[in-house]
Amino acid sequence: MDHCRECGFTYDTAAAPAAGQAIRDGIAEIANVLRDPQVNLRDRRSQTVWSPLEYACHVRDTLLVQRERVLAARRADRVDCTPMGRDERVDHDGYAEQDPRDVARQTSDAALMFTNVLARLAPEDWARIVLYNFPEPRTERTLSWVAVHTVHEVRHHLQDIRRQLTS
Repeated sequence: MDHCRECGFTYDTAAAPAAGQAIRDGIAEIANVLRDPQVNLRDRRSQTVWSPLEYACHVRDTLLVQRERVLAARRADRVDCTPMGRDERVDHDGYAEQDPRDVARQTSDAALMFTNVLARLAPEDWARIVLYNFPEPRTERTLSWVAVHTVHEVRHHLQDIRRQLTS
């Protein structure tokens, strides 16, 4: 996947070293939405999409999972990135019942934790390989791709949240 037709994001692994700032910027926007008491964050506008709060919880958990994947890749070669169970987490972790202010804080913290790990990568670490399950199982990906893909996750789901709020 080099380009997301839905949100317009284009993957550029050369931009990986700047991923940290892009992630923090996107998360700041998500956190601002979560802190707005005037916004209905819990309702799904359609049964086929998550609520804004559920999207935010997913982004938080994605950041935490990606952090662990990058740390694992620094300890071992060709780490297998086990799927995070994105759909199951919505129910298993009770995304819709969580306090939006807590999720705002947790998501901001998760972004700081993940981007700290990215900032500590040496130039040669960006080329380390993981086995990622997107778009196909066990696809070889570099840590540069993982960083850029995480930027995509944040931007794409920020767009999902905005779309929910305007529908």
